[in-house]
Amino acid sequence: MKAHDGMYIGGEWRPAAGRERIEVVNPADEKIIGGVPAGTAEDVDEAVRAARAAFPGWAATPPAERGALIGALRDVLIARKREIAETITAELGCPLGFSEMIHAGAPIGVASSFAELAASYAFEERIGNSTVLLEPVGVVGAITPWNYPLHQIVAKVAPALAAGCTLVLKPAEETPLTAQLFAEAVHEAGIPAGVFNLVTGTGPVAGQALAAHEGVDLVSFTGSTAVGKQIGATAGAAVKRVALELGGKSANVILPGADLAKAVEVGVGHVMNNSGQSCNALTRMLVHRDQHEEAVSLAAAAVAAYPSGDPLDAATRIGPVINAKQRDRVRGYIVKGVEEGARLVAGGPDAPHERGYFIAPTVFADVTPEMTIAQEEIFGPVLSILPYEDEDDALRIANGTVYGLGGAVWAADQETAVAFARRMDTGQVDINGGRFNLLAPFGGYKQSGVGRELGPHGLAEYLQTKSLQF
Repeated sequence: MKAHDGMYIGGEWRPAAGRERIEVVNPADEKIIGGVPAGTAEDVDEAVRAARAAFPGWAATPPAERGALIGALRDVLIARKREIAETITAELGCPLGFSEMIHAGAPIGVASSFAELAASYAFEERIGNSTVLLEPVGVVGAITPWNYPLHQIVAKVAPALAAGCTLVLKPAEETPLTAQLFAEAVHEAGIPAGVFNLVTGTGPVAGQALAAHEGVDLVSFTGSTAVGKQIGATAGAAVKRVALELGGKSANVILPGADLAKAVEVGVGHVMNNSGQSCNALTRMLVHRDQHEEAVSLAAAAVAAYPSGDPLDAATRIGPVINAKQRDRVRGYIVKGVEEGARLVAGGPDAPHERGYFIAPTVFADVTPEMTIAQEEIFGPVLSILPYEDEDDALRIANGTVYGLGGAVWAADQETAVAFARRMDTGQVDINGGRFNLLAPFGGYKQSGVGRELGPHGLAEYLQTKSLQF
């Protein structure tokens, strides 16, 4: 694709209000691969006005027609899947195979699910002598992160469109080319002008302007807890709805009697995929003290099967982290882990390659719950293995952070695993390797966020309720 020099507003590419630009860097080789305009409050205002003007017509469009257009968008994403994957690999640095299967593949599934939901969802119901109407909230300001650049866009745009909302998207400044590709797909699918609008730019400028704009009815943000708190405060001051999907420090609890080898292998893969840059990555592995050393050996062997390198090489299983700042941040956590007494059994802070923002896949043993690496979100390929005494101790450790986004439980039988999972303070739990479900609600407890994404629960975030009494 060729990067656009403007913003996608009102169904066309328009020149940006300012002259500042953002350079896009390939994190695997540190080369500049493109650039996009750095949007201003003026660009945001123009986009919000376009979305507001398009809202009445789109809200009045029958849900089945909205679903058909989301289906058309899905078909464009399918047709351009290879191009999307190559763009994401260039911007994010993840292996091309992972980009095709997950980064480009999952959004197709999400779009398909909302195409069907738009046509089947009960936007009206009868309760006693009342008819309850579920109506679109209005104009949505969507602010998305770089770690899953297309999935996070589609996870917000598709349900908003299905609900009858119009949108302004501000994507992460590190991965704006993927967002431009998506805008092209929206246009090609025939979604009416102004229903979807794109403004590229930085968080402090364009993102803040979008969150604070009086013409935005709901802010949907995915990113760090720190920024989420700021957006929540901004929206709260205007009594504006928010949906926040924030950080995580998920626990992978392996109970006695579970298939330890499988649980460790799957757990390591969960952390290494996408270079550990997943907010629900299972970065804390909790193992009974009697199995701690066996788990450590298994984990060390498992990470050895994740060679890093050129993302276009089929042999590469782990790419770089997104930029130099993130690389240095992850290295700092690794150094901190050693300083606080954790035992380094694989990887470490040393760079595995001369160029690129690579982190060696890292495993710590003998980690205690109060250590920094067990409490704070690292967002890199770093696994901590924590021993526990009994189930109550495991639960205390699993629940002992400010986060509550994801988790996993492994046990000898499903009943035992489910009983433990019910006691965990987290929004989603995998049971004995259960697969991710694109229709199940995704979101967190505590400081991991407010609201849910995906499936009918995700659609409900973009609806407001009106009751008619008879």
